[in-house]
Amino acid sequence: MRRDELKLINMEDVEVETIDWLWQDFIPYGKITILQGDPGEGKTTVMLRIISGLTTGREILSDDDAPAVNEPANVIYQTAEDGLGDTIKPRLMAAKADCSRVLVIDDSEHALSMRDWRLEEALIETEAKLLVLDPLQAYLGADVNMHRANEVRPVMTELKGLAEKYHCAIVLIGHMNKSSVAKASYRGLGSIDIPAAARSVLYCGRVRDDPDLRVIVPQKASLGYEATPIAFRLSKEQGFQWVGPYDITVDELMTGSSRGRKIEQAKDFLKAALADGPMGSAELKELIKGEGISERTYESARAELGTRAFAKDHKWFTELLVESEDDAVRLQDCKNAEE
Repeated sequence: MRRDELKLINMEDVEVETIDWLWQDFIPYGKITILQGDPGEGKTTVMLRIISGLTTGREILSDDDAPAVNEPANVIYQTAEDGLGDTIKPRLMAAKADCSRVLVIDDSEHALSMRDWRLEEALIETEAKLLVLDPLQAYLGADVNMHRANEVRPVMTELKGLAEKYHCAIVLIGHMNKSSVAKASYRGLGSIDIPAAARSVLYCGRVRDDPDLRVIVPQKASLGYEATPIAFRLSKEQGFQWVGPYDITVDELMTGSSRGRKIEQAKDFLKAALADGPMGSAELKELIKGEGISERTYESARAELGTRAFAKDHKWFTELLVESEDDAVRLQDCKNAEE
């Protein structure tokens, strides 16, 4: 039997490449990202918000009416669970996305799979910078057993090749299994080769003591340091709102442990400490430390509660943000008293 020619790659000849990010430290271009969580936790809604930012050129975490800062891009969004007309488009419109830049491959006659030739053709024709498959389990292919590594691995390898070839971010939205184990890494559906092929794995879940509050937590970050979890609110009354950094781990979020409550305690402490006006930032941090509140929890509480730092007489102060005219009068009285 004739052997294939041996080919060696010398690392001296390999060019160093930088990572481009659709969403810094969360979703890289040219790679696969998995966004997973239990049903009803807001995975699709938050993904459509990200799509809105990409199609309009706005920063991902910005308000709906924020100005564009990037070049708008096209998106291919495939869903096997939600209706395009009654669910997806209304949500895109609510997020003020540019719907003309969101494309869907018509698979009404022939089911789409991750190895389908139409994926590559669509990427070529649309020059899309993001491809979303929701949920990933629906697009593995009817002949692929998602629990068998030898069947899953070639599918994920081909999809990974598409992401690299077209420098496109590919996001697979996945459900979690019903296992009672606490570790999030054991609750993803299917073979471990599915998350292994992804460079970023994100978990989306709700805070047990505040059901309207959801958090996106990095579960795997192969391209750098894990980013700080990002929280958002989702309610019938106020719709979708980005909250900002939140101090919680994926296992704490999944099991409903006390980290979320610690942030609420920190917020209550900040409200009380700043109720009568600004306080020296250094002094405030010492008080926080004395309460057993970590600096990370303190910063998360500050971001969610809404505070402002300002300098005066070569010293930094922290105050609550103004929420009403009464607050404005109170804060101005405090500043006048200090002067």
